[in-house]
Amino acid sequence: MESNIIEKIKKEIENFDTISFEADSGEVVSVGDGVAEIEGLVNAKMSEMVLFETSDKKPLKEAMQQQDALYGLVLNLEEDSVKVVILGDSSRVFEGMRAVSTGKVLSVGVSDEIIGRVVSTMAEPLDGKGEIKVDKYMPLERDAYGVIDRKSVDTPLHTGIKAIDSMIPIGRGQRELIIGDRFTGKTTVAIDTIINQKYEPESERPICIYVAIGQKEAKTARIVAELQEAGVMEYTIVVDAPASSPAAMQFLAPYSGVAIAEYFLEKGKDVLIIYDDLSKQAVAYRQVSLLLRRPPGREAYPGDIFYLHSRLLERAVKLSDKLGGGSITALPIIETQEGDVSAYIPTNVISITDGQIALDSSLFNKGIKPAIDVGNSVSRVGSAAQTKAMKKVAGGLRVELAQFRELEAFMQFAQDLDEATKKRIDKGQRMVALLKQPKGKPLPFEKQVVSIYAGMADLFAEVDVEKVPEVENNWLEYVETQHSDIYKEISETRDLTDEVKEKLNKAIEEFKKANLN
Repeated sequence: MESNIIEKIKKEIENFDTISFEADSGEVVSVGDGVAEIEGLVNAKMSEMVLFETSDKKPLKEAMQQQDALYGLVLNLEEDSVKVVILGDSSRVFEGMRAVSTGKVLSVGVSDEIIGRVVSTMAEPLDGKGEIKVDKYMPLERDAYGVIDRKSVDTPLHTGIKAIDSMIPIGRGQRELIIGDRFTGKTTVAIDTIINQKYEPESERPICIYVAIGQKEAKTARIVAELQEAGVMEYTIVVDAPASSPAAMQFLAPYSGVAIAEYFLEKGKDVLIIYDDLSKQAVAYRQVSLLLRRPPGREAYPGDIFYLHSRLLERAVKLSDKLGGGSITALPIIETQEGDVSAYIPTNVISITDGQIALDSSLFNKGIKPAIDVGNSVSRVGSAAQTKAMKKVAGGLRVELAQFRELEAFMQFAQDLDEATKKRIDKGQRMVALLKQPKGKPLPFEKQVVSIYAGMADLFAEVDVEKVPEVENNWLEYVETQHSDIYKEISETRDLTDEVKEKLNKAIEEFKKANLN
């Protein structure tokens, strides 16, 4: 239905040759802070693009095709006027200027050429690699797919992070929030997830979209360099709305990202989209809303701030086979202040998503990275998509760690501990060390299974806690060189059969004799 609307709009635009700025046009009566008030646009609609007059007063179609065409977005419909957010250089707009309705909803031009590129909110190239050919215009705002068009999440999306894939699994089509204070590694989790997709078979590899909202240009440039170094830009798109860009561009950037994602979704592909971060988008939207004179509510956010995020995140979907079976998996990031998840924006987004990965600054400061707080993290959908192999090895891991956390607190006050408690604490410490992972080094799913299986089978029981990561590396290398068929079998069957368990137990004994005695 959406594509029919777009086709209709395109046909209407074809007939604009003869229309001048005297047609459905209005006059700018005031302008300031990137917002223009226009009188006379009686037929204007919400989210419609208006085109500001060109100095040479060309016909509308020609003006729209100009490289420097200046648009505004209708966001307020009032009794005598409309208020428009200027999408570009607001210094070019002045009182008395003419503006005309285009009849077109705000859209971005997309094609397969956009993969591997860094683009702006309006999908214009920022990486100096030339123009991007447009195959289709995708609307920034559209209704999310309904229940009948969807199917349940049944395919895993591996992040390459042991703590997540084992205990907080993510499925394709899920919305999983990454939440935590500043400098707790939220972006690192997201970038490692993109890097890990290179281990997926090419036919199953999702297209990854990273939306940088209100970030420093230096941070985004560093992330792009990291992705290039890891060789993953070939399936990644970066949408950049930096802190220096107008607030309107920052608030529209996530919608632009999901519009690009929907282009690939309609082709039956899987897409992973990361919004970094929605706290900054909410602040940008608050700024735009206050400039539009919308009444402020709690924490000065406008009343529709919940709707802002719900209509964005509802567009994450696992489509039914009838519609191509594609998916959009959303990983929104939210920044908390002093771990306060009960603030307005965090509670909003927690209630919209299907679970959250909570990062804890105290764990981060102890050197436990990624600093995932297992107690406060949950995935309400992903376990349905988790592979059998991971389910079998990770089943007892969450309980093991939860018990360890309780005993760890108790241990501070107890003088002497009985043997069983001491053993449990020792194992817990080693499992925490085993789940540590360096930045930019995600592990393929089969290696995670082999690593966690060895930990649960007490391979590291006699190893000093500090040396666990080193011994783990040696163990994974040993399996790769001496028993590579184990990796192959787990990767192909996605299961941990009794035969593979037997091989693993045998390999553990051999490794212990050769390396730990």
